[in-house]
Amino acid sequence: MEDRRIVELFLTRDEAALAHTAEKYGGQLRSLAYHLLRDAQAAEECENDTYLQAWNAIPPHEPWEYLFPFLAKITRRLTIDLCRRRTRQKRSAPLAQLTKELEQCIPAKGDAQDQVDGHMLAEEVGRYLRTLPEEPRNMFIRRYWYLDPVAKIAERYGAGLSKVKTSLYRTRNGLREYLSKEGYDI
Repeated sequence: MEDRRIVELFLTRDEAALAHTAEKYGGQLRSLAYHLLRDAQAAEECENDTYLQAWNAIPPHEPWEYLFPFLAKITRRLTIDLCRRRTRQKRSAPLAQLTKELEQCIPAKGDAQDQVDGHMLAEEVGRYLRTLPEEPRNMFIRRYWYLDPVAKIAERYGAGLSKVKTSLYRTRNGLREYLSKEGYDI
Protein backbone atom coordinates (compact mmCIF):
# COMPACT_ATOMS: atom_id res chain seq x y z
CA MET A 1 0.00 0.00 0.00
CA GLU A 2 1.25 3.48 -0.82
CA ASP A 3 2.38 5.79 1.97
CA ARG A 4 -0.21 8.43 1.08
CA ARG A 5 -3.01 5.90 1.55
CA ILE A 6 -1.57 4.76 4.89
CA VAL A 7 -1.41 8.38 6.08
CA GLU A 8 -5.03 8.84 5.00
CA LEU A 9 -5.97 5.85 7.16
CA PHE A 10 -4.14 7.39 10.12
CA LEU A 11 -5.92 10.71 9.56
CA THR A 12 -9.33 9.03 9.46
CA ARG A 13 -8.35 7.08 12.61
CA ASP A 14 -8.72 3.75 10.83
CA GLU A 15 -6.81 1.07 12.78
CA ALA A 16 -5.97 -0.67 9.50
CA ALA A 17 -3.24 1.99 9.19
CA LEU A 18 -1.30 0.19 11.92
CA ALA A 19 -1.49 -3.17 10.18
CA HIS A 20 -0.43 -1.69 6.82
CA THR A 21 2.42 0.22 8.47
CA ALA A 22 3.62 -2.92 10.23
CA GLU A 23 3.42 -4.92 7.02
CA LYS A 24 5.34 -2.35 5.00
CA TYR A 25 7.90 -1.03 7.50
CA GLY A 26 7.88 -3.36 10.51
CA GLY A 27 11.05 -5.22 9.58
CA GLN A 28 13.01 -2.06 8.91
CA LEU A 29 11.90 -0.43 12.16
CA ARG A 30 12.73 -3.56 14.18
CA SER A 31 16.13 -3.76 12.50
CA LEU A 32 16.85 -0.13 13.32
CA ALA A 33 16.06 -0.74 16.99
CA TYR A 34 17.96 -4.04 17.08
CA HIS A 35 21.19 -2.46 15.83
CA LEU A 36 21.49 -0.50 19.05
CA LEU A 37 19.76 -2.75 21.57
CA ARG A 38 20.93 -6.19 20.39
CA ASP A 39 17.74 -7.55 21.95
CA ALA A 40 15.00 -8.85 19.65
CA GLN A 41 12.22 -8.54 22.23
CA ALA A 42 13.16 -4.94 23.12
CA ALA A 43 13.40 -4.09 19.42
CA GLU A 44 9.89 -5.44 18.90
CA GLU A 45 8.65 -3.35 21.84
CA CYS A 46 10.21 -0.24 20.29
CA GLU A 47 8.52 -1.08 17.00
CA ASN A 48 5.13 -1.37 18.72
CA ASP A 49 5.72 1.84 20.68
CA THR A 50 6.49 3.52 17.36
CA TYR A 51 3.05 2.60 16.05
CA LEU A 52 1.43 4.02 19.18
CA GLN A 53 3.38 7.27 18.95
CA ALA A 54 2.64 7.53 15.22
CA TRP A 55 -1.06 7.00 15.97
CA ASN A 56 -0.92 9.86 18.49
CA ALA A 57 1.17 12.12 16.23
CA ILE A 58 -0.86 11.73 13.02
CA PRO A 59 -2.65 14.16 13.13
CA PRO A 60 -1.44 16.87 13.66
CA HIS A 61 1.55 15.71 11.61
CA GLU A 62 0.80 14.61 8.07
CA PRO A 63 3.88 12.81 6.73
CA TRP A 64 2.52 12.42 3.19
CA GLU A 65 5.90 12.26 1.47
CA TYR A 66 8.10 11.02 4.31
CA LEU A 67 6.27 8.31 6.25
CA PHE A 68 9.26 5.98 6.72
CA PRO A 69 11.65 8.74 7.89
CA PHE A 70 8.89 9.94 10.25
CA LEU A 71 8.54 6.44 11.72
CA ALA A 72 12.30 5.83 11.77
CA LYS A 73 12.87 9.02 13.77
CA ILE A 74 10.31 7.88 16.35
CA THR A 75 11.89 4.40 16.53
CA ARG A 76 15.39 5.79 16.84
CA ARG A 77 14.39 8.16 19.65
CA LEU A 78 12.55 5.38 21.52
CA THR A 79 15.49 3.02 21.11
CA ILE A 80 18.04 5.51 22.37
CA ASP A 81 15.79 6.40 25.31
CA LEU A 82 15.43 2.71 26.19
CA CYS A 83 19.18 2.19 25.91
CA ARG A 84 19.79 5.15 28.22
CA ARG A 85 17.24 3.88 30.76
CA ARG A 86 18.85 0.46 30.78
CA THR A 87 22.33 1.80 31.27
CA ARG A 88 21.96 4.87 33.51
CA GLN A 89 25.28 4.25 35.24
CA LYS A 90 27.10 2.29 32.55
CA ARG A 91 26.65 3.10 28.88
CA SER A 92 26.27 0.32 26.36
CA ALA A 93 29.20 -0.34 24.06
CA PRO A 94 27.54 0.52 20.70
CA LEU A 95 26.16 3.84 21.93
CA ALA A 96 29.40 4.74 23.70
CA GLN A 97 31.47 3.96 20.60
CA LEU A 98 29.29 6.05 18.29
CA THR A 99 29.18 8.92 20.76
CA LYS A 100 32.97 8.87 21.08
CA GLU A 101 33.36 8.97 17.29
CA LEU A 102 31.00 11.91 16.84
CA GLU A 103 32.01 13.95 19.89
CA GLN A 104 35.22 14.83 18.07
CA CYS A 105 33.33 16.77 15.40
CA ILE A 106 30.02 17.88 16.95
CA PRO A 107 29.94 20.20 19.96
CA ALA A 108 28.29 18.81 23.07
CA LYS A 109 25.01 20.28 24.26
CA GLY A 110 25.41 21.81 27.68
CA ASP A 111 23.54 24.95 28.59
CA ALA A 112 20.22 26.37 27.42
CA GLN A 113 21.81 28.33 24.59
CA ASP A 114 23.38 25.15 23.24
CA GLN A 115 19.96 23.50 23.34
CA VAL A 116 18.52 26.34 21.26
CA ASP A 117 21.43 26.10 18.84
CA GLY A 118 20.76 22.38 18.37
CA HIS A 119 18.34 22.96 15.51
CA MET A 120 20.81 25.26 13.76
CA LEU A 121 23.56 22.68 14.25
CA ALA A 122 21.36 19.97 12.72
CA GLU A 123 20.80 22.21 9.69
CA GLU A 124 24.55 22.80 9.35
CA VAL A 125 25.30 19.07 9.54
CA GLY A 126 22.67 18.46 6.86
CA ARG A 127 24.15 21.21 4.70
CA TYR A 128 27.61 19.67 5.03
CA LEU A 129 26.36 16.18 4.19
CA ARG A 130 24.67 17.49 1.04
CA THR A 131 28.10 18.67 -0.20
CA LEU A 132 29.49 15.13 -0.08
CA PRO A 133 29.43 12.56 -2.87
CA GLU A 134 26.61 10.06 -2.49
CA GLU A 135 28.60 7.07 -1.21
CA PRO A 136 30.47 8.78 1.68
CA ARG A 137 27.28 10.62 2.65
CA ASN A 138 25.29 7.40 2.70
CA MET A 139 28.00 5.57 4.65
CA PHE A 140 27.97 8.34 7.26
CA ILE A 141 24.18 8.23 7.52
CA ARG A 142 24.12 4.43 7.73
CA ARG A 143 26.67 4.55 10.56
CA TYR A 144 25.39 7.45 12.63
CA TRP A 145 21.67 7.55 11.89
CA TYR A 146 20.83 3.89 11.28
CA LEU A 147 23.61 2.73 13.66
CA ASP A 148 24.85 0.09 11.21
CA PRO A 149 28.10 -1.68 12.09
CA VAL A 150 31.06 -0.91 9.83
CA ALA A 151 31.06 -4.49 8.51
CA LYS A 152 27.43 -4.21 7.40
CA ILE A 153 28.14 -0.91 5.64
CA ALA A 154 31.12 -2.48 3.87
CA GLU A 155 28.95 -5.38 2.73
CA ARG A 156 26.15 -3.04 1.59
CA TYR A 157 28.50 -0.96 -0.60
CA GLY A 158 30.78 -3.78 -1.71
CA ALA A 159 33.75 -2.13 -0.03
CA GLY A 160 36.46 -3.26 2.33
CA LEU A 161 36.37 -2.45 6.02
CA SER A 162 39.34 -0.12 5.67
CA LYS A 163 37.62 1.87 2.92
CA VAL A 164 34.53 2.38 5.07
CA LYS A 165 36.56 3.30 8.15
CA THR A 166 38.64 5.75 6.11
CA SER A 167 35.54 7.29 4.56
CA LEU A 168 33.90 7.73 7.97
CA TYR A 169 37.11 9.20 9.42
CA ARG A 170 37.45 11.69 6.57
CA THR A 171 33.78 12.62 6.75
CA ARG A 172 34.02 13.24 10.51
CA ASN A 173 37.16 15.36 10.02
CA GLY A 174 35.49 17.27 7.20
CA LEU A 175 32.45 17.86 9.37
CA ARG A 176 34.65 19.11 12.21
CA GLU A 177 36.40 21.56 9.87
CA TYR A 178 33.11 22.69 8.34
CA LEU A 179 31.52 23.33 11.74
CA SER A 180 34.61 25.19 12.92
CA LYS A 181 34.40 27.48 9.88
CA GLU A 182 30.72 28.04 10.66
CA GLY A 183 31.64 29.24 14.16
CA TYR A 184 30.98 26.16 16.28
CA ASP A 185 33.45 25.53 19.08
CA ILE A 186 34.58 21.94 18.73
